[in-house]
Amino acid sequence: MNQMQRMLQEAQRMQRRLNEMRAELMKKEFPVDKNGLVKVVVLGSKEVKEIHIDPEALSEDREMVEDSIKAAINEAFSLIDKEEQAIEEQVAGKTGLPF
Repeated sequence: MNQMQRMLQEAQRMQRRLNEMRAELMKKEFPVDKNGLVKVVVLGSKEVKEIHIDPEALSEDREMVEDSIKAAINEAFSLIDKEEQAIEEQVAGKTGLPF
């Protein structure tokens, strides 16, 4: 087997591993709590699974609750992006191969 074939096989192996890890990420839950007022759970697929709002917060400032929901969802998305980047770095390492 020549060097080119080995490199191709290694790239295919890395791609399979990356696909497996991304599939796991899609199912993973990312919970975020904002000061106990708002709790969200977002899946790695960036689908919002749950939103919980403290009933007492509803009687408070509506804008603050809305801002807390946005901040919690954005934080969850950021966590997902960081984890996806870590997966790519773990699989590709320093090979420089784009996945």
